Amino acid sequence: MESMSSTTVDNISSGIGRVDISNDVDVSTRDDVSGHEEDMNSEKKCTSCEQKLDHKTDRIGADASRSSADMVSKEADSDVSTEKISVTDVEICANCGKEGANNSCNKCKMVKYCNAACKKKHRTKHKKACERRVAELRDIELFKQPPPSEEDCPICFVRLPTMGTGLRYKSCCGKVICSGCIHAPVYDNQGNARKDKICAFCRVPSSVTDEEIKRLQKRVDAGDVEAIRNLGSYYFDGMLGLPQDYVKALELYHRAAELGYDEAYNSIGNAYMYGEGVKKDEKKARHYFELAAMRGSPNARHNLGIFEDKRGNMERALKHHMIAVTFGHHNSLKQIQKLYSKGHTTKDDYTKALRVYQEYLNEVKSSQRDKAAAAREDYKYIQ
Repeated sequence: MESMSSTTVDNISSGIGRVDISNDVDVSTRDDVSGHEEDMNSEKKCTSCEQKLDHKTDRIGADASRSSADMVSKEADSDVSTEKISVTDVEICANCGKEGANNSCNKCKMVKYCNAACKKKHRTKHKKACERRVAELRDIELFKQPPPSEEDCPICFVRLPTMGTGLRYKSCCGKVICSGCIHAPVYDNQGNARKDKICAFCRVPSSVTDEEIKRLQKRVDAGDVEAIRNLGSYYFDGMLGLPQDYVKALELYHRAAELGYDEAYNSIGNAYMYGEGVKKDEKKARHYFELAAMRGSPNARHNLGIFEDKRGNMERALKHHMIAVTFGHHNSLKQIQKLYSKGHTTKDDYTKALRVYQEYLNEVKSSQRDKAAAAREDYKYIQ
């Protein structure tokens, strides 16, 4: 990663609110001649018939005995080792201490029990440790760096921006196209600019309100998560001639979420956060924001950062905002600036956030997108 110059950091900061072994070595040893002769001259007798034994035969027999003893010793050690392993592998019931437990705790998976009865008896003692471990596992998943939620524009192949006005969903082909390619002229086969408005990707003429709803419904029927979520938003806000229907909107949001769409989870979280179409419930809102964040939604990640900030959990808030900044969330960058100005984080953390944001800008910027943003406010793609 290339380091960013201090001027760039200051500019971004001000823009968001100022703030041989040698072969000659002789390793031979000298034979102990006197000792050898003493062994040769000594007489060996059989313990039963008292006849003399051949010296060499005796030595071979002794060597064989030692070898056999070594093998027995190794086998014994192996048996002991095997026994230790087998004892270690035996699961012990956390409640009664009996061996052979194979019923794990449903939540933390840390302990095992003989049966459901032992699990129930041990529940009170295990509850705190269980909840602590479940929270640890949850945080491991929550603070993982998720993959980018947006891919590259299918026309210019530049990374799509996070900002909603910097991209458009096309119901004719189901593609998400950047504002720069939407704004740029479309040419025919002879190289002439088309005067009529057509899709920059599939060349299908742009639709009016009624036609747009029909196209969107076809994409919904095909299981297009972007179309399902967009149609839900139209019902939620009463757009494109559709009546405002929170129940229908949430039904579509849940359908898109079940298919894995991160922003659909975020939309459900917002509904619970503000009590729109459902009873206001911050606990449920946070739950859906977490599901969205773990799937890559920078908006949900920002919302979680605000949650933690309000509760005084500044370290957790910083983690959430820092991840959101990697996806280009400008408001999270401003939140990190506030944390730094209030002494809740370090200069290194703030500088890192500025660098990460600059890296994002370098990936999404293009002259074509700049022209589109200059022409229309609703084509703006960075702040």
